[in-house]
Amino acid sequence: MTMEVMMKLSLALLFGLLIGIDRQIKQKRLGLRPSMVICIASCLVTIVSIEAFGKFGGPNHPNMDPMRLAAQIVSGIGFIGAGVILRRSNEVISGLTSAALIWSASALGITIGAGFYLGATYAVILLMAAVNFVPFLIKSVGPATLSRHEISIRIVVESNYRMTELIKMIERKGQDRQSKKEEYKIRHFKLKDIDSNRQLIDLVLSVPENQYTTEVYYYIKKIDHVLSVEIENL
Repeated sequence: MTMEVMMKLSLALLFGLLIGIDRQIKQKRLGLRPSMVICIASCLVTIVSIEAFGKFGGPNHPNMDPMRLAAQIVSGIGFIGAGVILRRSNEVISGLTSAALIWSASALGITIGAGFYLGATYAVILLMAAVNFVPFLIKSVGPATLSRHEISIRIVVESNYRMTELIKMIERKGQDRQSKKEEYKIRHFKLKDIDSNRQLIDLVLSVPENQYTTEVYYYIKKIDHVLSVEIENL
């Protein structure tokens, strides 16, 4: 494996990271991990495709396409990856990182099968760093927007005409000694009537990374007009 190949894979990680940071800051579904994993694996498959022709093709085999079957593997594994992506009833999508890693595992298998062992080794190191180390580092040194996680909440409340005040209470806006970075942010909101006396609020809440799900649960449960709370850590 040449330094050029290592540079290409490292650059793929960097550019995938930049895309992931942009998506994370804007609170979009494609976060740090999936964007880096997809970028590294795509770069790896491209390198193998180019190098495999020089290794297995050439003038002695003018009609040979060594990556034809491998291309079908990549397409087929995509269906398996799609199977782990979940869309919940509250429009939350999960499983993108797992799907990207499944697809990347097929890329690593192709690379090993083609005989590029060092390239596969370096790529798997970058993939593990992209999933485990880099997001932790970025959240530690990056803006506060990156140091948040999302919680899905279903709240049953008494029917009332002070819904705006209730929403502000949920977001912890305007409270004493409450900084902007400690506020909760609503990413998805749905309100419907259950009956004449009750309403259902279905929302996704973005909270600081250091906030436990139980803290959010008990905080919302104590708000006036709240009858019950169902909470799930995404």
